[in-house]
Amino acid sequence: MSALIEEGLVTYEEEPRPMGRPTKLWRLTPAADRFFPSGYSELSRSLIHSMKEAFGNEGMDKLLAVRNKSMQEQYMKYIGDTPDVMERLEKLAEIRTSEGYMAEIKEEDDKSLLFIEKHCPICEAAAACTGLCKNELQLFQHVLGNDVTVERIEYILSGGRSCIYRVHK
Repeated sequence: MSALIEEGLVTYEEEPRPMGRPTKLWRLTPAADRFFPSGYSELSRSLIHSMKEAFGNEGMDKLLAVRNKSMQEQYMKYIGDTPDVMERLEKLAEIRTSEGYMAEIKEEDDKSLLFIEKHCPICEAAAACTGLCKNELQLFQHVLGNDVTVERIEYILSGGRSCIYRVHK
């Protein structure tokens, strides 16, 4: 592992545990992306820039609104109208994991819930179009309901290890 650290391909953070030594939480750095090439990244960025050029920011906002509405409908069909917040979050995590986000839920000591996405399959596109992430926050708020508040507390595009959302009942 030290060779990977020296090459700048991995990094880690130590997380304290109740007993024993701290656990090391490893993650790949952006320098490691070259080992996991994606042919879609350049196409996505190029299409986003072309759409901005053709339709302007207002047109991009309209396109994102249509996409967001479609996703809301799809997610709501799967989640249903269950009154239980945890069940809604679990179903949202299932959907997002199937889409490649590696989502999980964690309950905090104060009983708030964290919705954690450990991977972002649209990171390249989101870097070119921040409206995608803004719409995700609105999407989560909509599908989780008016009885909760959703707030993003960590963000991969800002250098975070994950995208983490705090859900308050």
